[in-house]
Order: sequence, then structure tokens, then C-alpha cells
Amino acid sequence: MDRVYVCSCFGITEQQVKQHADGGACTPRQIASACKAGTDCGSCVRRIQAILGRGACPRREMADRGQPVLAELEDAA
Repeated sequence: MDRVYVCSCFGITEQQVKQHADGGACTPRQIASACKAGTDCGSCVRRIQAILGRGACPRREMADRGQPVLAELEDAA
């Protein structure tokens, strides 16, 4: 299995970003909170945005109300 790294600073793969998105992360900032991707050099932020797409976020209402929206994930490394 080939690993496609999105964030080389922290070794975060595309699969890990997708798992965090499936767990409720709707924005690059939420991805950063979940796994640090995008918080060092920032070169991966556009790729993270592309992975997240522009679709509706099923948990945006929860986030807007200040409720936790990210699922706990095991390290997928």
C-alpha cells in the first residue's frame, strides 16, 4: 500500500486526513486541531482544502453551537 503524504512536516497521510474528515473535521483548522497538519510550514493547507472539498459539513451546526464534533481516532500510521 502506498502512503500519500499530505503533510511532510508531521508525516500525515491523505488517509489520515480523510479519517479526520469522516470523524467530523470540516475545515483545515479542524484538521490541524486533530493532527497538526498545516500548522508548521503551511504548504499542505491547499491540499487539505482539496481533500475536504466544498461539500456540506454534516456537523457544522454542532460546531457552530460549540459542541465537540471530532471523533477519537486511533493512530493510523
